[in-house]
Amino acid sequence: MLNQERMERVLKAMDAQQMLICDPNAIFYLTGKWIFPGERFLGLLVRRGQEPVLYVNELFRFAEDLGVKKVYLKDTDEIASVLAQEVDVHEVLGVDKTLEARFLLPMLQMGIAEKFINGSLAVDHTRAVKDAAEIALMKQSSLINDQAMVQFKKLPHEGCTEKELADQTLAIYQSLGAEAFSFDPIVAFGRNAADPHHMPDNTVLKEGDAVLFDVGGKYQNYCSDMTRTFFYKKEPSAKQKEVYDLVRKANESAEEYVKPGMRLCDIDAKARDVIAQGGFGKDFTHRLGHFIGIQDHEYGDVSAAFADQCVPGNIFSIEPGIYNQEILGCRIEDLILVTENGHEVLNHYSHEIEVIE
Repeated sequence: MLNQERMERVLKAMDAQQMLICDPNAIFYLTGKWIFPGERFLGLLVRRGQEPVLYVNELFRFAEDLGVKKVYLKDTDEIASVLAQEVDVHEVLGVDKTLEARFLLPMLQMGIAEKFINGSLAVDHTRAVKDAAEIALMKQSSLINDQAMVQFKKLPHEGCTEKELADQTLAIYQSLGAEAFSFDPIVAFGRNAADPHHMPDNTVLKEGDAVLFDVGGKYQNYCSDMTRTFFYKKEPSAKQKEVYDLVRKANESAEEYVKPGMRLCDIDAKARDVIAQGGFGKDFTHRLGHFIGIQDHEYGDVSAAFADQCVPGNIFSIEPGIYNQEILGCRIEDLILVTENGHEVLNHYSHEIEVIE
């Protein structure tokens, strides 16, 4: 059913009187209905002072009353002509970033609106501030991820491969109440841990390897995301411990810095400075974090490119890393919620060095 409070926030944030939302994630966010259109058109036309209109192919007919007007499309319909019946030709039309050119170009050519603008930020900024229901789901999703990590740590054994371990993770999530992955799990052994987005392969685990898990599950459509780096059957060397401790300090220093009014770029700098001062600045090769919710990566970065200030309801990752193939690949990641007076770290799995026996 249409979430009126979220819709009002989107309408307030819009730069135009009307907007066409085509992202299935955003449509679910507003209506509670998942529709995966494949190559067919899907759109929600929202207008100030008027009933929203959902355009959906008749292949996906449904009985629920979503509190919006439904217009079913045939495969033979000319989408621009159908939209022209409701879009105000004398007004600017906001469109979102997922609208494909094959649908947008005919709208432009037909001139169904006075002007077209990118309206994505109206939805992006709204989704970036989680409401109470979303926060509760995100907390539970992260709690499940904490519980899952306890079990993942038990999986490594002599002769196993990264892929073998990764293939066992979904069943563990489902046993804990999650329905799916947030993203394909990253399991990396040894030098592979120095590749930030390494995909599990047939690398065999050996004594002394780092074992990195970057994992997340979905609980009632909301994502978790956490990374921990372990060591297999052998204490880390002095140099590896130095790297690990730097990453941990960067993570905890940045998390402690989070509160309303702090700029995202300054939080990134807080962690980056710790690693740079430790002599490994060139080995921290990505942004500090990303926003998360219905999708594992939503609009908003904790990076030098984002000067936006934190506001209560923001949830994003803090995930500094050092990626040095000669010493250690290491990342420690938590999700953090901006509260009215500060922050709450949603993950509670330890940051301590752990050796898997």
